[in-house]
Amino acid sequence: MSFLNADYALHGNADLDLVEDALQRFFSDAKLRAVSVNAAYLGLWESLERAAAGGKRSRPRLVLLAYQQLGGTDASSAAQLAAVYELLHSALIIHDDVIDRDFVRRGSPNVSGHYRNRALRTGASPAAAEHAGVSAGVLAGDLALSGAYRLLRSVAAPEAVAQRLGDILDDAVFSSVGGEVLDIEFSRTRDMPSLEDITKTAHQKTSVYSFEAPLQAGAVLAGAPEPVVAALTSFGRYAGIAYQISDDLLGVFGRESRTGKTSWGDLREGKRTALLSYAATRPEWRSVAALIGSSDLTASSAGYVRSVLVACGARDFAVRLATENAQLAVMHLESEGVPDGLRSSLERMLFAAISEATSH
Repeated sequence: MSFLNADYALHGNADLDLVEDALQRFFSDAKLRAVSVNAAYLGLWESLERAAAGGKRSRPRLVLLAYQQLGGTDASSAAQLAAVYELLHSALIIHDDVIDRDFVRRGSPNVSGHYRNRALRTGASPAAAEHAGVSAGVLAGDLALSGAYRLLRSVAAPEAVAQRLGDILDDAVFSSVGGEVLDIEFSRTRDMPSLEDITKTAHQKTSVYSFEAPLQAGAVLAGAPEPVVAALTSFGRYAGIAYQISDDLLGVFGRESRTGKTSWGDLREGKRTALLSYAATRPEWRSVAALIGSSDLTASSAGYVRSVLVACGARDFAVRLATENAQLAVMHLESEGVPDGLRSSLERMLFAAISEATSH
């Protein structure tokens, strides 16, 4: 689910073109270095470049939006910084696919899927091909993550600002991994975590790197006052929770043509969400508990689970919870010093994302 449309944030594509230029230079330089090592290494970089192409550039847009609305004027430096968060996003979703054992992203083979399929074509056993795929995914994600730090060093900024930008990126990585660990631990137990634990995980795994860090980084590079940076951080916390709940709704009720993933993948994985946390408190839970998290889950049984989630009120609960967190997020933008244009753009963006998920 894309959470920021260009119409909400930017009046033109010139600055996004600069982000694309920065990413293109990054990959061109990396491929030139890789080809001097061996052709296989070049192939991995090419696979990573394909994985990073074609996205909505949502996090870069947030960086640019905050930077521009808060008075920043160095478009080149802002674009370099925005590209950092696209590389971070690429790293985290590639690793997330490995963790979730997904081989498809946006309806096409992801990095792991590409290498798995290639191994199968050359005669590898299914187990060996899967190992080749996940290995490539781990390595490609590592390259994207180290690349984010490498690209950050090229952002022109005073030493104190550069240090702050490094801290913001490091906090985003640290928090995201912490949230992923919780997500994995929750999926290993039959016990359903509390709603508090689930929202804490959403904050760590999604809010920080997808909302808080890009907005903070753009604001800091623009020289924004600390109260404004703090307001954007608070907005990002609740916006990320609202977004994650909405994304989880799409993962169960969304159309595959929009999400790019199977509509029962999250249910088969047993992903712990606000949707399921509520359902587990209802009597109807007994009829679906054994199906959720089962590798034998089919499209038909997933349809039954969805009908129970609607009937027991879990879907309506998740919709309300996403909306409440979005409203909390917007309240924090009332802080003095947050420009009206920034406030209205973020508000429209967030409620558009909520509407996309809750209208199914």
